[in-house]
Amino acid sequence: MISKQEIMEFSREFGLSANVIEKDYVLGWVLDGLSHRPEINREWLFKGGTCLKKCFFETYRFSEDLDFTLQDEEHFDLEFLTGVFNMIADEIYERSGIEIPKDKVRFDIFENPRGKVSAQGKISYRGPQQPSRGDLPVIKFDLTADEVVVLEPAIRDVHHPYSDKPESGINVQCYSFEELFAEKVRALAERMRPRDLYDVVNLYRREDINPDRPLIMRTLSEKCAFKNIAIPAFGSLDSRPEKEELQNEWENMLAHQLPSLPPFEQFWQELPAVFEWLNREKEKAAVTAIPDIGKTADVSWHAPAMVQAWRTGVPLEIIRFAAANRLCVNLTYQNSIRLIEPYSLRRTKDGHILLYAAKHATGEARSYRIDRIQGATISEKSFVPKYAIEMGVSGPLPISSVSTRPRIPRARTSKPVSKSHRSSMFDHTVECPYCNKRFKRKTYSTKLNKHKDKYGYPCPGKTGYQV
Repeated sequence: MISKQEIMEFSREFGLSANVIEKDYVLGWVLDGLSHRPEINREWLFKGGTCLKKCFFETYRFSEDLDFTLQDEEHFDLEFLTGVFNMIADEIYERSGIEIPKDKVRFDIFENPRGKVSAQGKISYRGPQQPSRGDLPVIKFDLTADEVVVLEPAIRDVHHPYSDKPESGINVQCYSFEELFAEKVRALAERMRPRDLYDVVNLYRREDINPDRPLIMRTLSEKCAFKNIAIPAFGSLDSRPEKEELQNEWENMLAHQLPSLPPFEQFWQELPAVFEWLNREKEKAAVTAIPDIGKTADVSWHAPAMVQAWRTGVPLEIIRFAAANRLCVNLTYQNSIRLIEPYSLRRTKDGHILLYAAKHATGEARSYRIDRIQGATISEKSFVPKYAIEMGVSGPLPISSVSTRPRIPRARTSKPVSKSHRSSMFDHTVECPYCNKRFKRKTYSTKLNKHKDKYGYPCPGKTGYQV
C-alpha cells in the first residue's frame, strides 16, 4: 500500500481532496481483484464514466462508482456475490494491504422498472489514510444484465498512476470506445444527468481519437431501440423539462469530482455541435497547433495521455485540466500574474518542459518554462480555443484492442482465461513519458528499468504507458 504522503502529493498535483485521490487509488486495486477472479473476469463488462477515466483517457472526472454489465444472470445471487467479494477482499489485502471488512460487503438484488433483475452493492475500505474513527469510505457497484451489448468488448489496461501498480499491470474487460460513446449519449437522453453531459462533451472534444462515427450511431440506434426510446437530438433534449434540474444539479453532482467546475452553459452550448458531428452534418472546425516559439521543441516528445505526478513546483495536472475544460489559468511568472489560455506542453531539445499558451486579452502566443512558473490557479473565465489543445498524447490514440465488428454471442464457459492468452491481446510496446523511448516486451508490463535519455542522462521515468 502506498503511503499517506503519496496520497497528499497527488492531491496537490490534481487539485482534489485527499479522500477523492484515495478512492481513485483503491478503485484501481478493486479492479485488479475483479480481474483475477475466474468466476467473473470474462462475464462482467466494465462500463461508465469510471471506465472512460481508468481505461481510455483522462476525463479528469473522479468517479465514485463501478458499473458493470453482467453476461450471466445467475450471478445475481447474494451468496455468490458475497462469496466472490470476500475472496477479492482477501486478495486485495494480500497484494496491497488495503483492508475491505467482510462485514461491510453488502448487495441488494432487485427488480428494475423494466421488470429485469439488477443489483447494487457497497464495500467499505481502510486505505492509506487509515481513519481511526467514524464511518469508513464506501465504493458503490451498479450491476445490470438488462443492457444490449452491441460490439465486441475490449481488454484494456487500467490506469493506476501510483507507485505500487502491479508489474503485470491491471487488465479488465470493458465496453469498446464506440460502445461507451453510444451508451453515454443514450444515458444523457434517458436520465439527463450532469455527469453524462460532461462525459459526452469530453468524448467529442478529444482531438487525438478518431472513432467510427457511423458505428457509434448504429450502436446508439440499437441501444435506444432496446430501451424503447427515440434516438436523441439536441432539439428534443433542449425542450425537455428536466433541463432545468440538470442545470440546478450541475454543481451538486460534479463539483466534488473535479479540480474546478466549468460553467454549465459552456457544455450545454457545445452539445449541438456534438450531434451535428455524430450525424456527419458538420465537421469539427480545423485548428492548428500553437506556433513553436523559437523552434526549440523536441518534436519526438509529447505529454502522456493520462494523469501522473510530475513532482514539480507547479501543479501541471491542474493546468492540463484547465486546458481540457477550456478554462483560463491565472499564471504567476516573473513576479506578475497574467490570464492565459493553455494549449500545449512541449519539451525543448535541451530537456526543459515548456507551457505554450496565449494571453487571453491579446491572443499573443507565449511559452513559459515550467521550472520558472511561480504559481498557477484555474480561473472562472472560459475560452474558445484558437489553437489545438495538445496536452496529452499526440496522434490517433489506439482505442480498441479488438475489432469493433458487431458482437456475436459466445458460448458460456466456466474456464478462466489464462494470463498468457490475455497478454497476447496486447501490442507490448511501452513508452517512457519523460524521454519518449519505447521498449518492446514479450509479456505485458508498464514498469521501466533504469535507462538514459537520448542525451545520455539518467531518465526519472519508472512507469510507462502502452502505445
